[in-house]
Amino acid sequence: MGSRQKRVRRALGLTMMATFPLPLTAQTPPPPQQQEEPILPDSEFEARLPKAGEAAADPGAPLPSIDEWIDRQMPPAEAAGQLPPAVEPQEERELAQPLPPLDSVQVPAQVATDDNPDAKTQAVRYSVAVEGFGRTGLEPAFRESSALIDGGGKADTAAMVQARAHEDEALAVRLLYSEGYYDATALASLDQAGDGALKAVLSVTPGKRYRIGDIVINAGPTVPPGLVRDSLPLKAGDHIVAAAVEGAEANVGVRLPENGYPFAKVGQRDILLDPATVTGDYTLPVETGPRGSFRGIATTGEKQAFGADHMKVISRFKPGELYDSRKVDDLRRALVATGLFSSISVDPVRTDESGPDGTEYVDLNVAQEAGKPRTLAGELGYGTGQGFRAEGTWTHRNLFPPEGAVIASVIAGTQEQGASGTFRRSNAGKRDKTFQTGIAVNHQNYDAYEAYTLGLNIGWSRQSTPIFQKRWTYSYGAEVLLTNEQVVVDPASADKTRRTYFIGGLPVQVGYDRSNDLLNPTKGFRANLRAEPEGSLQGSFSPYLRATFDLTGYYPVSDSLVIAGRARVGTISGVKRDDVAPSRRIYAGGGGSVRGYGYQELGPKDANNDPIGGRSVNEFAVEGRYRFGDYGVVAFVDAGQVYESSVPQFSNIRYGVGIGGRFYTNFGPFRADIAMPINRQPGESKFALYIGIGQAF
Repeated sequence: MGSRQKRVRRALGLTMMATFPLPLTAQTPPPPQQQEEPILPDSEFEARLPKAGEAAADPGAPLPSIDEWIDRQMPPAEAAGQLPPAVEPQEERELAQPLPPLDSVQVPAQVATDDNPDAKTQAVRYSVAVEGFGRTGLEPAFRESSALIDGGGKADTAAMVQARAHEDEALAVRLLYSEGYYDATALASLDQAGDGALKAVLSVTPGKRYRIGDIVINAGPTVPPGLVRDSLPLKAGDHIVAAAVEGAEANVGVRLPENGYPFAKVGQRDILLDPATVTGDYTLPVETGPRGSFRGIATTGEKQAFGADHMKVISRFKPGELYDSRKVDDLRRALVATGLFSSISVDPVRTDESGPDGTEYVDLNVAQEAGKPRTLAGELGYGTGQGFRAEGTWTHRNLFPPEGAVIASVIAGTQEQGASGTFRRSNAGKRDKTFQTGIAVNHQNYDAYEAYTLGLNIGWSRQSTPIFQKRWTYSYGAEVLLTNEQVVVDPASADKTRRTYFIGGLPVQVGYDRSNDLLNPTKGFRANLRAEPEGSLQGSFSPYLRATFDLTGYYPVSDSLVIAGRARVGTISGVKRDDVAPSRRIYAGGGGSVRGYGYQELGPKDANNDPIGGRSVNEFAVEGRYRFGDYGVVAFVDAGQVYESSVPQFSNIRYGVGIGGRFYTNFGPFRADIAMPINRQPGESKFALYIGIGQAF
């Protein structure tokens, strides 16, 4: 290989700069030859002395020296001591002229005049030509980042065009280096057209593309053997591509901590290029450090939300298990999900203590700073059939540590008023398990019913969050309601009376989620089953079962278009409709049901055309979701109906159609839908507007 070999270390990617000055297409004329100054005769010297009275203009000015005075009086060529140029044939003189440097291109001066300093100067216009990238495939990337092209063909001065050309020379070389063209050169030149416009030409010579030669890894023994080499997805003969090399090294830095080496460090690569074979021998030093296993958790910080004992409940590893950085990342994400920290970090700490299996114990240090635990939230909206509704919530997320939250809520609206208090403990004795209990007082006055309700509830659940979307979710518990409601005695006459119901229920819910996103799914499906054995005491005791099943699916037609579908069936079995409190019956219509209809508008009605609810329901919906950038449009068809029977009849189905807009944010899409009913009946809404966060389903 010899002296022609060169090394490439860290500068593989676009950050690599040429280690030699980039050549220019222009040349600088050679400096003039210095000649011995001629000696003036006395007569000529005296003839060039100033005449009497010439210095009287400024009697205070100092007299120039003899040399200065001679320089002022002699022609420039003679003052510089240059001999007159020899006379050459015209053709030889033209051939002898050097190429003009970029700086010598003459354009109108882009400066304001003293008479008018605010005068707007005329911009220099130029065109750009790129040559030589050929089959490298890098010209699109070059054009995307080119300073000349980004300038739009205009600049304030020719010097600015020249500076952009030099930037593009370096850019082209960096791009070619990043793909293994280590002999690449790039030359930029400026030409001036007759109309004064400039043409910038970038000529690229990629040269040969280098491939990986021998691969040498300098690392200690690992368990299993060859762990480092197996984690480095590079092969001899592959082109030396910066992104591939850096990605392979990053993979080593990830895989080692995942397999018991928390303190592994990837060193500085060395690539020895051989122009004769157009290959580069690759050497990578790796310091593996000790193989470790988990031991304990310690926490630091001036203001702590909770201690190490609760962090052990949240963690998914046990002492003595082989260290795995994925479980450390999982703990970090779980701590972030609590919402109790302004900053949190989890780092391994060496103990220099060996375990029974020969690994070194590793402790985790959790550096935490508790954030503000209190939150005020508000919600304001309007819905057809629901009227105006405002809700305010005060939450203290850690009033009873660890993670014991207290939530107070107030509802004020034209058709609903209420207040509630809730205690919730997250990660209650087990990761992702939540305990919750609460009390609520509520008044609702809808077309379907009017109810004054006092309720108590208790329950345990495992639910998805924006940070942790779980495949299986569940909830179970108990609730007790005391409700006084207005009931339609005879739908034919619309006569109403008031009744008091004492209701107890044991709600259970199981969900299965295979979608790819909680708020904006584009593929997969979800299934959810809710069943609640319930008993109602109103005169006599009436037990029954309330149950619903929901299924949604998402199919990506392309990167921009997703077809989404939803189906729902529900039933109340074991009791007549009139023995069920109106607030516990089944209804359909509205934003979370069949769009285009008012809230609870579908189903059986009384003589006043007010809904009275039913014992079964079927609903269907199809959406076409088209996204472009951060925006999207949606077209949808919803369908559904409520029946008096306990089994859905799938007849007399009503349809609603509409369109919507989406604005996609980091936490989910903001949606606005407008829909209208098909074959609208008297008293039904002409259209309905729905606004919310997340997709409709």
